Amino acid sequence: MKSTTEYLWFNTKDRCTIQDITSQVEQVVKKSGVKEGLCLVNAMHITASVFINDAEPGLYKDQIEWAEKMAPYGRDYAHHNTGEDNGDAHLKRNLMGREVVVAITNGKLDFGPWERIHYGEFDGQRRKRVLVKIIGE
Repeated sequence: MKSTTEYLWFNTKDRCTIQDITSQVEQVVKKSGVKEGLCLVNAMHITASVFINDAEPGLYKDQIEWAEKMAPYGRDYAHHNTGEDNGDAHLKRNLMGREVVVAITNGKLDFGPWERIHYGEFDGQRRKRVLVKIIGE
């Protein structure tokens, strides 16, 4: 059994954004040498997300607008009593998810049609990391 761990680092210019990170994850899978196994991709910060969806700019806009409706920025969240101002970002992370697991088949991520791995940032403009953990043979 092989195991590989790498971290991808992000520092977005916008507070709230979505970006396709599939090619970066594919590079880690290739380097790992794993032909059959699993790939975990996990946002290591509580105001960021990793999820699978289509890589389409209109959908990115729709997802951000939907999350904003569900957890609007600037609302007076109880979390703000701690001195923070990012209560909405924590809730948006819950909406969009923490991690994904993708099968590796014949050395490649085994996706359905149009599926891509995305990093969602909801309290950006500072350095954050995503874990890529691969196990298999």
